[in-house]
Amino acid sequence: MEENAKRIIAAGLAVFFLIGVLPYFLDFLDNRQNQDNLQVKMLLSDGSIKFLPLEEYLIGVVAAEMPAEFEIEALKAQSVVARTYVLKRMENNQENSNSYDVDITEKTQVWNSKQQMLRKWGIINYYKNRGKIARAVEATKGEFLTYKGQKIDAVYFSSCGRKDTERSGDVWVGNMDYLINVPSNELSPLRFVNRQTFDVATFYGLLGYSQIPSQFEVDAIVLLERTNAGRVKSLRVGNKVFKATDFRVKLSLPSTDFEWKVEAQKIEFITYGKGHAVGMSQYGANDMAKAGHNYTKILQHFYPGTKIEEL
Repeated sequence: MEENAKRIIAAGLAVFFLIGVLPYFLDFLDNRQNQDNLQVKMLLSDGSIKFLPLEEYLIGVVAAEMPAEFEIEALKAQSVVARTYVLKRMENNQENSNSYDVDITEKTQVWNSKQQMLRKWGIINYYKNRGKIARAVEATKGEFLTYKGQKIDAVYFSSCGRKDTERSGDVWVGNMDYLINVPSNELSPLRFVNRQTFDVATFYGLLGYSQIPSQFEVDAIVLLERTNAGRVKSLRVGNKVFKATDFRVKLSLPSTDFEWKVEAQKIEFITYGKGHAVGMSQYGANDMAKAGHNYTKILQHFYPGTKIEEL
């Protein structure tokens, strides 16, 4: 009698496993295999295309985009943001049939090969730093950010400097509800202060002028508009009006938070922060991690209203 009861129980458990558990377990294995097989198409500097598994690709991106000595929670936040960015690019690539998803420069996301990491860190620190970054990527495996069910444009930058982050519409075209002004949460607002000086010929030449004046006038630059966060949005030089983003590129300024001092034969720019200031401040993320915030809190702060989902 006891043996029969055991057989009945065993049979019942087997049926329960086959009907109630096995389908979900197989789905899990299938999803994990699909995730592991997801390949990123990278355009290399020599023009060739390299295929790399998503999670392996992310190790090279985090290594290139964020200092390895940053807190592990900041590295996790960077992993999720970088994964979201490339997944969005891959999604767009399928629709537009582009030949590659990302390149390896700041035009999309910078990526470091093993050789580049070795040159940057040395052989001893390579194993320590790569291992730390790999743990951050693995801890967030498959996670990405969405807003109202759609993958977000997960932009990020180095440092805000002394001001809040920017609204996307103040820097590019179109406002997004999750790319708005939020405090940078950086503990050192003057971490990146840069000074650049230009003579008359160099300044006007870089801005595309063919007729170069003999000296700077006091009103050589006229501020026209500031962003909501207080950075320069547009300005006028002579008879030309420039968006601050274009002006910054032409003069290779680190950010659009700048001031200037004019003398007869030279002009000096003092710039604060580093990057376009939209999305996540990497130094702000690290300072938040130092203060005890985990990566989900960091992401919620810099991309308000978004959700973390999994592949």
